[in-house]
Amino acid sequence: MSLLANLRQLVSGVPVPPSGSEPVEPRQHSVRCIGPHGLHRMAYTEWGDPANPRVLLCVHGLTRNGRDFDDLARTLASHYRVVCPDVVGRGRSAWLPVKDDYQLPTYVADMVTLIARLDVDSVHWVGTSMGGLIGMLLASLPDTPIRRLVLNDVGPLVTLSSIQRIGQYVGQAPVFPSREAAEAYIREVSVPFGRLSDAQWRHLTEFSIREAEGGWVMRYDPGIAEPFRKSPLVADVDLWSVYDAIVCPTLVVRGAESDLLLRETALEMGARGPRARLVEVPEVGHAPMLMEPAQRGPIGEFVREADGCRVSG
Repeated sequence: MSLLANLRQLVSGVPVPPSGSEPVEPRQHSVRCIGPHGLHRMAYTEWGDPANPRVLLCVHGLTRNGRDFDDLARTLASHYRVVCPDVVGRGRSAWLPVKDDYQLPTYVADMVTLIARLDVDSVHWVGTSMGGLIGMLLASLPDTPIRRLVLNDVGPLVTLSSIQRIGQYVGQAPVFPSREAAEAYIREVSVPFGRLSDAQWRHLTEFSIREAEGGWVMRYDPGIAEPFRKSPLVADVDLWSVYDAIVCPTLVVRGAESDLLLRETALEMGARGPRARLVEVPEVGHAPMLMEPAQRGPIGEFVREADGCRVSG
C-alpha cells in the first residue's frame, strides 16, 4: 500500500482497498453456533481485508459449499471483505447429530452468530437457492443487518417439481472410485448449471468431495435429506408474506431455464415487496454459478451503488 493510501486510511479510519497487484488468497475460519440440540462449528472462507467494514456475505445452495463463490469473491475482494460460509452439514462445517435440525431457522440463527463474529452492523447478502431463502428470512426481520439482498435463482414461490427433482439425488450419492467418477456424477446432477468449462467443473468437484474408505464421497451430510423425506411436500412453497416484509434493495438473478424460480414469479417480485430488479442468465437453469463475468457483473454493480466503489469483472 502506498504512503498516500496509508495517510488516507489514518485520516478516514476506513481501510483502503488494495491496488489490485496483491494476490487475493482466502483464509479459513470457523465459528461456534448453537442449535436446538447443542453446539456445532460452522466453517467459513474469508477474502479481502479482514478490517474492511464493508462485508459481502455469500451463502450457497442445498448441497453446495462456500467455495462456489471463489470467482465472485476474487472479483470483489479488493473492495469488500467477502465471507462465504459452509452451511452446517456441508463443506468443512460440522454435521448435526439430530437430522431434523437441518431447517431454515437453524441456518438463520447460525448466520446471525457469524455476523456477530464479524463485528459489523450490516452486510450485503448474495444467496444461491437455499442461501437466498436464508437471506429472505433474515432480511424480512425488523432491524435486519442486510442492506442489499441478491437472490440467485430463488424467490418466494418454490415449485414442487423442482423440489422433487432435487430430492431425487440429495443424500443418494454413492461412493466414487475416483475423482473422475465423482466429477462425472456432479456434471450429471448439475446439468442445469449450464455450460461450464472443464476447469470450472474440476473446481466445483474439488470442494464438493472428500476422501473416504473405498474412494470419494460428497462433502455433505446425507442426513440433510431427512427433513425432506419425513415431510414430503405436496404443493409449491409459498413465502410471499416473507418477501413482502423485505424493505432493502433487492436484485434477482434468474437462470432463464430455471424450474425453481419461474419467470412469472420473478416478474411479480419486481412489482411487490422490495420491487426487485431482475437479471436473467440465458441458457442456464437452476442455478447460475456466478463463475462468468457476465453473471458476476450485475451483482458487483448492484452492491457498489450502496458503497460508491467501482467494481469490474
